[in-house]
Amino acid sequence: MMLELHQLIQLIAIAECGTISAAAEQLHLSQPALSRSMQKLEEALQVPLFDRQKNKISLNQNGVLAVEQARRVVEQAQNMVEQVRAFERSQRTISIGSCAPAPLWELVSLVSRLYPTMAISSEMQEIQTLQTGLKSGEYQLIILPFAITEADFYCVAFEREQLYFSLPPAHPLSDAQSLSFRDLDGQIVLLLSQIGFWRDVCREKMPGTRTLVQERQEDFEELVQASALPFFVSDLAMKWSGKPENRMVIPISDPEATAVYYFLCKKEDKKKLSALIQQITTEEF
Repeated sequence: MMLELHQLIQLIAIAECGTISAAAEQLHLSQPALSRSMQKLEEALQVPLFDRQKNKISLNQNGVLAVEQARRVVEQAQNMVEQVRAFERSQRTISIGSCAPAPLWELVSLVSRLYPTMAISSEMQEIQTLQTGLKSGEYQLIILPFAITEADFYCVAFEREQLYFSLPPAHPLSDAQSLSFRDLDGQIVLLLSQIGFWRDVCREKMPGTRTLVQERQEDFEELVQASALPFFVSDLAMKWSGKPENRMVIPISDPEATAVYYFLCKKEDKKKLSALIQQITTEEF
């Protein structure tokens, strides 16, 4: 007689609830049906699991050990189900992670065009999370602001992004040909929260600046229209949404204001992503 997974789940429920009747209620079973199921489990194991008295039934030492092992088996079964389902989803989903928004827009657009039958999952994350996620298979593709030389990864330059200050015409620095982060350090600057690694760059290079951070794009755009505060914009962002109206856009001269993004995937996925890789490697960035 073979063990059945539902019997192990029932045994665990009895241990957690303390009585057959309470476990039966939790499992939406009748008490006699649960008792019969436990008898079959004992027959399959060929050992008694319970001490049975006239009005009381409790786990014996065999039962305590069986519950411990049952928890491991049930957990392994759940992990198997999750892994198989995740693998199946991965066959029809391309998961993308990025360190910044603009290259993510570029890559999602490109993937959508090249793989119209695939679902696309995309998000921004911390750099370490992206690297770990690529190794674990959580992401099929990631974008980082530096190259990786690990043997298991395929890495190629993907896109370049230049950061600018957007200033109102009346700002005293609005006629500058270029500016450094230091030039505006200490001023109040509007900042959108979802800018990825750029936020850390701004904190490091402008430690004296007070930022008015907006979570929602709509709120950020309303403040841009209603205020004369500086904010950041990039060439890639302007490619997608256009140059800010009634604003002077001035490049930031610090080397940290220019990012070269790198596309990474596992080498074992290169064949699956060959059309995308060919497109990336033939385009100039």
